[in-house]
Amino acid sequence: MKILVVEDNKDIQKLLRLNLIQENFEVIQAFDGEEGLSLAKESSPDLILLDINLPKINGIELCRQLKSNPALRHIPILILTVRKEEVDRIIGFELGAEDYVAKPFSPRELILRIKAILRRQDKPQGFLRLEAGDLSLDENSFEVKVAGKVKPLTSTEFKLLKYLMLNKGRLLSRENLLHNVWGYNHEIDSRTVDAHIKSLRRKIPSRKVKIATIIGMGYKLSEDV
Repeated sequence: MKILVVEDNKDIQKLLRLNLIQENFEVIQAFDGEEGLSLAKESSPDLILLDINLPKINGIELCRQLKSNPALRHIPILILTVRKEEVDRIIGFELGAEDYVAKPFSPRELILRIKAILRRQDKPQGFLRLEAGDLSLDENSFEVKVAGKVKPLTSTEFKLLKYLMLNKGRLLSRENLLHNVWGYNHEIDSRTVDAHIKSLRRKIPSRKVKIATIIGMGYKLSEDV
């Protein structure tokens, strides 16, 4: 499978290339946002590793352009970022990025995340219709509505909401969500769940359904009756 790495740091590029090739991935390298966009169009990679702080076109704008292009929007994006860039990570998620890896990162963890994302792309979608309070989710049309109004979600947000609705009223740990929504195993400790929950709460302001935080334990979707 083919991975496009868009990163301006040559040492990080070298590290990523070495580890990806060891896992039998084909690696394409871009060192700025303009080159990354051009190579994405030319090579149609299976996944894009995208740095935030890029010359010419920054990572957030590049993510926006990729996800607004019908020929490229299906390509999963894994953001490379430093820990202080929480706002950029959330914006990336809202634009459609699958996940992020904070620098400095573990090459093994990065590979595990990449493989999990690629496995999710291969899974066929079901056609469930779920309802809770004034919230509805339809897999056939890929629509989520609150009180009859469509609320656009990214693919990951959609999957997360679906799992929460399927387990309505049940406490779900972060580890449970990482395993069942992201496909990650116990070797990965990620705060991506928290960022996606925050984004979901903002995007689906339901008066009858809430996603509660159970401190130190996890999350629970509950319905007011």
